[in-house]
Amino acid sequence: MTQGAPWPTATVIGPDGQPLTLDDLPPPSTQRWVSRRKAQVVAAVRAGLLTLDEACQRYSLSVEEFLSWQRLQDRHGLAGLRATRLQDYRDTDARYAGAGD
Repeated sequence: MTQGAPWPTATVIGPDGQPLTLDDLPPPSTQRWVSRRKAQVVAAVRAGLLTLDEACQRYSLSVEEFLSWQRLQDRHGLAGLRATRLQDYRDTDARYAGAGD
């Protein structure tokens, strides 16, 4: 009988459809946030691999910054997380917010 870890490693499905564990997440020292890494963190929080507070503390993010990643991904998909398109999407989001006025 082989002996594994004393507890199972939590695994969720990542944004690319592949299994995602804590070990697969970007390192806490990440400074270059490409869209794939942002999507991994969003997926981890949504699936309960990390809490929102844990993610914000681990990556030195504000709650507002994380929630903006989540909102942009919901509205625009992975492309919404690209920093080069951020202003375009923010302009679109501002128009959505004013539509109900």
